[in-house]
Order: sequence, then structure tokens, then C-alpha cells
Amino acid sequence: MQMAATSGTWTLDQLHALPDDGNKYELVRGDLFVTPAPSHEHEMILVRLTNLLQPYVAAQNLGFVFHPRAVVRYEGSEAEPDLMVRSAGPPGTDWDTAPAPLLVVEVVSPATRDRDYGMKRQLYPDADVAEYWIVDADTRAVTIVRRGVADAVEHYVIRWAPAAAAAILDVKLSDVF
Repeated sequence: MQMAATSGTWTLDQLHALPDDGNKYELVRGDLFVTPAPSHEHEMILVRLTNLLQPYVAAQNLGFVFHPRAVVRYEGSEAEPDLMVRSAGPPGTDWDTAPAPLLVVEVVSPATRDRDYGMKRQLYPDADVAEYWIVDADTRAVTIVRRGVADAVEHYVIRWAPAAAAAILDVKLSDVF
């Protein structure tokens, strides 16, 4: 179940003081969100995506594939994407100074649908995330969000071509869903 706490009043200090109780807590522009553990289907989609992305990210020397507990911080917000690709940054890098992600992926669930298509749809491009994929198992489609470009909805193949890569990765959605 999605639950937003008092709107527009939470800070990172308050977020970090919350208990480690198995829930996922995110702060997006002052709104606190609590998300319960994901479904098996949700996690299977992430496993498949990781298996497709990991070899490409390594071969193209793009950085690492990160999973929850890795965060994107931007102007007092802290989001915990389902998956992201970014470089580790130089020694001593923390979440406040980490490079902007090349890719952020959120897998839609009933608890996160509005947030993934709404607040995060706005937050990630503002935080200089190069590309944001909204993976929707219900529609078997992925919405691709890039700053300054109209969103694209893919049902068959995603062509991922990060600027630092020498090759394009084709992700067949039949391998994901």
C-alpha cells in the first residue's frame, strides 16, 4: 500500500532518522513515501533487466548496475530506484556527490504507479538522469523519458545508446516480461 506522509514537510534528516523496518522510504520534494516489499513478478523483471544490462555496462565501461539502497539525491529529495546505472565516482564519493545516473529504472506496482509516472517522472530529469525507464508489466510496455525529448512508449525493443558507449544495446521486452 502506498502511503504519503504529511505533504511537503519532510527533510532528509527526518528521512534518515526513520527505522530500518523492511519498508522502503523515499522523499520526493518534501513528500515521504513508504513502500512495502515488492512482488515476485516485480523482482523477476529486475533480475531479467540486470542480466541484460550488466554485461553491456561492463563491456562499455559505463560504471555499475545499482539496486535499492543506492539512491538519487537532488535538492532535498532522496529516491531509491529499483535499478540504476552510474559510475561509482572517485574515492570518497557519497550519494550527494555521486555522478548523475545514465539510467534509472522503476518497475510500476500498484503502490508506486502514480509516483513513478508523476513525481519521479519530473524528479529524475531535473536531477540530470540521462534516461528514465518506467517498466509497466500490466501493459507490457516501457515508457522512456529523456530530458528535452517527448516520451516514447516501447512494446517490443528498447534501444539504449548512452553517450559514453561505443555500441547500442537492444533490450527485447519479450526477454523482460
